Amino acid sequence: MEQHSPSIRAQAVALMRQGVPNRVVAEHLNIPRGTIGWWRSEDRRKRGEEYEQPTDCPQCTGRTFDAAAYAYLLGLYLGDGHIISKRKQHHLSVFCNATQTGLISAAAEAMRKVMPQPNVSQRHKTGCVEVNSYTRHWVCMFPQHGPGKKHARRITLEPWQQDIVDAHPWEFVRGLIHSDGCRITNWTTRLVSGERKRYEYPRYFFTNVSDDIRQLYTDTLDKLGVKWTQCTRNGNPYNISVAKKASVALMDTHVGPKY
Repeated sequence: MEQHSPSIRAQAVALMRQGVPNRVVAEHLNIPRGTIGWWRSEDRRKRGEEYEQPTDCPQCTGRTFDAAAYAYLLGLYLGDGHIISKRKQHHLSVFCNATQTGLISAAAEAMRKVMPQPNVSQRHKTGCVEVNSYTRHWVCMFPQHGPGKKHARRITLEPWQQDIVDAHPWEFVRGLIHSDGCRITNWTTRLVSGERKRYEYPRYFFTNVSDDIRQLYTDTLDKLGVKWTQCTRNGNPYNISVAKKASVALMDTHVGPKY
C-alpha cells in the first residue's frame, strides 16, 4: 500500500472539512478515492461526528416532488411492494412480472421521480424482476410500513397521501392494477337468429387480501364514476371486477393492460 505524508493527509482532511467532495479531493491531490474516503471516515471518528447520508426525502426536507408519480408508486407499493428497514439494509422493492418490461421501467421511473437521489436497481429472479430503491427514507413516504404482511395490519392513508390520491386518482388506480390487477377478455355464447355465437368482452380484475386496500381501490373508483362488483372465489371476497362497458372504456383510457 502506498504511504502518503502527514502533510498530504492533513491537506486532504482540511479540504474535506470545507465541504469539498471526495472525488474532487482525490483528483486534486492525485490520491485514490478509497484512500480519501478512509481519511474522511477516520477524521469523523476522531471528532466523534456521526455521519448521516444526504437525503432528498420530501417529508424530511420539505422538497416538492412529483405527486402524480407518487400516486402511481403508492398503488404499486400497496400491491406488490414492500420496504426493508433494518440497521444496515434499507430499500423499497416492487416486484414485477419479468415479461412486462414496460411495468419494470415505469416502477423504476416513478421511484426516481419521487426521490432522485437514491440508487435504483433491478434484481432478476425466476419469472420476476425486483425493482429496488435504496434509502431508509422510503418509510417516511410510506408510513403504512410495519412488521408483518400488509393484510394483517390496518392500512389507512395519511391526510397528505389522501390529498395526492384525490388529485391524481387515475395514477393511483393504475398503480394498483399494475401491481395486483389485470385486464382480461372474458367470453360467452349467445343465440343469434337461432345460431349460437361466441361473444367476447374485456374486464378488469383487482385482487388483494387486505380489506383496507380493496376499500381504498373501490372508494377511488366510486369517485371516478367507475362501476364495480365484488366477486367471491373459493369463498374468498378478494376480487373486485370492472365489467360494465362504459367503465371498462374509462379504465382502458386511463389504465390499460400491463405490458
